[in-house]
Order: sequence, then structure tokens, then C-alpha cells
Amino acid sequence: MGPCLWLLFFLTVKEVAAFVHSQQLCQVLQKDAYCSDLNLTSIPPQLPSGIHTLDLSRNFLQNLTEDVLFSYPTIQQLNLHSNRIQFIQPGFFQNMTHLQVLDLSKNLLHLNAALKSHVGPLATVWNLDLSGNGLYTDMSDYFLQDAPFLTNLSLNGNSITKLGKETFSGCLSLRNINLHNNVILEIEEGTFDSLKDLTELDLSMNSISCINDFNLFSLKLLNLSKNSMTSFQSIDSDKEFELLHLDLRENKIHYFPILPSCNKLIYLDLSRNQLRSVNSTGAAEELQYLRDKEELTHAPLRGSNYHQQLPNLFYLDLSYNHLKEVPPDFFRSMVCLETLNISNNCLSTFIVDPESPLNAVKTLDLSFNSLQNLTFSGGTLQSLDTLYLQGNSLSNLDSGFFSGLPSITSLHLQLNELSVCGLQEDQTSNCVFLSSIPTLQYLYLSENNLLSLPAHAFQGSPLLILDLSLNPGLEISEQALSGLERSLTYLSLKGDQLEMHSMDLSLLRSLRVVDLSSNQLTSLSLSKNSGIEILNLQNNSLMFLEDHTLTALEGMLKTLYISFNPLSCCVNTRLIKWAQQASVDIPDITMVTCQYRNDNEENVEINLRNVKPEHCEILNSKVLVISIIAVLVLGLMVVLLVAIKLCHSRSHRFNHSYKA
Repeated sequence: MGPCLWLLFFLTVKEVAAFVHSQQLCQVLQKDAYCSDLNLTSIPPQLPSGIHTLDLSRNFLQNLTEDVLFSYPTIQQLNLHSNRIQFIQPGFFQNMTHLQVLDLSKNLLHLNAALKSHVGPLATVWNLDLSGNGLYTDMSDYFLQDAPFLTNLSLNGNSITKLGKETFSGCLSLRNINLHNNVILEIEEGTFDSLKDLTELDLSMNSISCINDFNLFSLKLLNLSKNSMTSFQSIDSDKEFELLHLDLRENKIHYFPILPSCNKLIYLDLSRNQLRSVNSTGAAEELQYLRDKEELTHAPLRGSNYHQQLPNLFYLDLSYNHLKEVPPDFFRSMVCLETLNISNNCLSTFIVDPESPLNAVKTLDLSFNSLQNLTFSGGTLQSLDTLYLQGNSLSNLDSGFFSGLPSITSLHLQLNELSVCGLQEDQTSNCVFLSSIPTLQYLYLSENNLLSLPAHAFQGSPLLILDLSLNPGLEISEQALSGLERSLTYLSLKGDQLEMHSMDLSLLRSLRVVDLSSNQLTSLSLSKNSGIEILNLQNNSLMFLEDHTLTALEGMLKTLYISFNPLSCCVNTRLIKWAQQASVDIPDITMVTCQYRNDNEENVEINLRNVKPEHCEILNSKVLVISIIAVLVLGLMVVLLVAIKLCHSRSHRFNHSYKA
């Protein structure tokens, strides 16, 4: 065989070996090739022709040149995520006329951009991911110059500080731009004006200080959260904006933003700002001040926009601000509002009046304020389903306050100072009625300093969940839960310092979860079969659980928590059997111990699973001896009594015969 034939043979073998090797490394399914996480330093050269998807993510590719991918002109999706790509040959993608999705995220493309060479054209690409590449201002231009059909672009996690007019000039079909987590300080006027189809723009987690001329009429979603914004103002126009979703959370905004006059907003998040007022006048005043200082020479100025029209608003979040009041007429136009969150502010008063009834609101969160006066006028909040009032230290509400909410399902009243009325209580009493609310299912009354729970406190309210925990010294009437026999499934009396439980829980036939932990219970009594599935008795004073209680629980009980109780090893035979045979799940079993006395009359602590019969033999033998002694003593007493009676009888007969 001549040298040429040897060379031909060698090359053929090498190609076959490369083909076999690539086939072994990559997983090929029909027209998709998956070559991720294979430590590849180059693109496999012998993949099947005609593939549509090529996944090369999480490898060690550094350079992209035409020679290999020229063999795969049919690729539609190319994933190069998490490699070390720092050079892309100019025109690398021009022969890939079917390429639609290109993922170049988490590479070193800032090194390629430093060469100032254009990567395109990306003639058919509609989804491009350039996130996490260390790109600075203007560097993205080398990738976007010729991408006429690009609709989705991600530049997330780069180091861009400025957006200019030319940034997106080569991709005018953009609909979705993600610029999250950059360092954007400046957006040049007109940057987005040429993007007529733009509907979603994410500028979150940047360093933008204000938006004073918002004019993107076609935009539907705008995320400006986690910036340093002090104000937001749209231009004054009679033209309708398409904006539906505006996220301004975690900024430094002082006054309510000046929104488009004609808007379709359904979602507005202003949480975690520095709002002092829902009046937007302050925003205009600040703009005037800046304009007077010639800091905003081109800023459009609008007057007070106190009563902004938000007729389509569905969700409004004003939580974690500095609001001291929210006037009722602020909500006048919000006829569609379903979720309103004003928690964690400084409100002392909150009023809902007939002029602004908020009758579409289903969830109202007023928790963690300083409420002293809470007024819901009659005929308002007709759809209110969930009300959060925890953390307000409320002590005085009209006794029938909650009865006027015809759709209320869930009440969160934790961390207040409320007391509960009995069924026959006077309407003028300083307590609230929680009975006869036919829609109420979830009630949370923990940490209310409740001292007593009267009989029939919840009669006529079909509660599923009742939390009465962390009310130390709570006295519970024997009939307190009367009326909940068929509805209540969850009951928490945790941390109430209960010494005994006078209520028979087995009467609550639907009860499935009971938390009696962190009390001072010495016993638990159930009179008949119970439906309880999860029972928490941790941190009490239980020495034993009675057999009739365990019998009532057996069959339904699935999970039992019982650690941190002074259990006795020798009177809890059935409980020990449960633990050792795992017939009931005891998640805290490693911490469940009991005590027995050893030969030296010392108390020994042992895990419940390690108890053996011999640990109680000493006690049992003592019991047997004591029992025998008791029987003997009793027998001797009986004999002695009989003897005395006989002697007395004989004496009586003798005296009688003598007299005769």
C-alpha cells in the first residue's frame, strides 16, 4: 500500500473514530443533538446532518469559527450557554439561515466585543440571550446591528450603564427586552421610540433615578423595581396607553406616581418605597424644584393629579411605606380593584365609605399598622373574602364589625387586643362577635391576650381552621367550641398555659389536626373514637397517656409529636409499643424520652424506642410484694373482725341465759 493510500486510510479511520466518539458523547434524538456537560473544547464535527437543535451548554468552548457549523445549516436552536466563548468569527451565523433561537449567555463575549467586530447578520434569529457576558455600554451593538426579526432579547446580568438611541436600531421588531441586573444610570431620550412593537421591558435592579417622560404607548409590561427612583411621571397625553403591568417596588419614591391619564393598568406595585402620601402633587412640586434649578430643563410638567383614574386596576400594593393616611376618595375610580395591600405603614385610621365602597376587593391587607379607628360603612366591601388585621394592637371594634362583611371567609386577627363575645352578650359590650358569620372558615386569634373564650363563641360560623395559640392564661369554656362539631378540621391551642383540657375533642368529628404544644397539660382525655390524624403534645407535663385516650386515637392517628414531656416508662406500655413498632409516625422520636427507677432507686432517662421489659421488673416486683402484703393485711383484718363478732355473740347468749 502506497503512502497516499496509507494517508487516506489513516484519515478515514480518524473520521470514523471521531464520528463514533461524538455519537458516544452526544445524545441524538431524531433531529435534536444534546452535547451538554461533556467537557468539550470544540464542536463535534460528525453529528448527523439535518439536525434542528444543538445543545452545547456547559462545556469549554472558546472560539467559534465557520468551519464546523458550516456542516449544520439546518440548525434552528443553538444553545451555547455557560462556555468560555471569547471570540466569534465575523459572519459566523450568516449561513445558518434557519437559526431562530440562539443562547450565548454566561460566556466571555465582552472580550469579543472589544475587538469591535460585528457577529451578524442574525437574519432569522427571533430569540437571543446575551445575559451574563460582562458587556459594557455600546458592546451589545456588535451583536444587534443586523437582526431584523429579533423579538426577544435578554441582556440580563451585564455591566451596561447607558442606553442610547442606536442601541436597538438594528432590531426594530423587538417585543421583549430584559435588562435586569445591569448598572443603567441613563436612558437617552428616544431610545425605545423606534420599537413600535415593544410590549415588555424589564429594567429592574439598575441605578435609574427617575422617569419623567414615560411615553411608550404600546408597552404592556414595565418593570422598574429595585432601582433608585424618586419619581415616576408619564407625559400628559389624551392618547391611550396600553400599559397593564407597572412594577415600581423597592425604590425611593416619595409620592404617588403620575400615571397616564388614559390607561389600562391592572397591576401596580409600589411596595417598599418611601411613600409619604398617595397625593401625587408632591411629585409635581419636586419636578418644579428641579426645573427651577435647571436640572431637568426638558422635563414636562403637570399639575396636581390627586384623583387619578384607575378604572381597570386589579392589584395595588402600597405595603412597606410611610403612609399615615389614605383618604377614602383615593379609591373612587378603582371599581375593579380585587387585591389591596397597605400593610406595614403608619396608618392610624382607615375608612371605607359608600362613596368608594371597594365592592370588588377580595383581599384587603391592613396588617402591621397603628390602627386606632377602623370603619367599614354598611354596604361596602361586599366581595371581601380575606382580611388581614394582625399586628395593629386593636382593642376596640364595634361588636358586630365582622358580621357586616357578607363574603368574609378568612380573618387574620393575630397580635391585637381583641376579646370575643359570647352568644348572648350585650351588643354594646367591649368585644367582637365571631358567631353567626355563615361564610367564615379561617380564624386566627393568636397573641391577642385573650383571657377567656365564652360558651358558643363561634356558634353559626362554620370554621375549618381556628388558631387560639399564644394567649397565656386563656380560660376556655366547656362549650366554647359548640357548633363546630361538623366543620372544624384544625385547632391550635399552643402556648396557652393550659393545665387541663376540659373540652372533649372527640366531639369534634371533623377535627384532623390539633396543636396542644407548650402548655402544662398533665392529661388528655378522649371519650370515644376520634378522627384526629396529627396531634402535637410537645412540651407539656404529661407523665402518661391513658389507655382510653390511645384507644380513641388508634386507627386514625398518623402523626404524634410528644417530646419534652416527663413520661414514665412503666405506665406507657401502649405508647411505647406504638413507638417501637412504628405504627404511628413520631417525627421527634429521637427526642422522646421516659424515666424509670434502677436498682439504686435512681431515675434513669431513656429513649422511648429503647425501653425493655426488664427496665420495669423492679417496679413490677415491688408492686407484686406490696399487693401480697395488702392482701394478707386485708385477710387478717377480716379474720379479726369475724373473731370479734363471734365473741360478742357468745357473750350476748351467756348473759341472756343467766337472767333466765
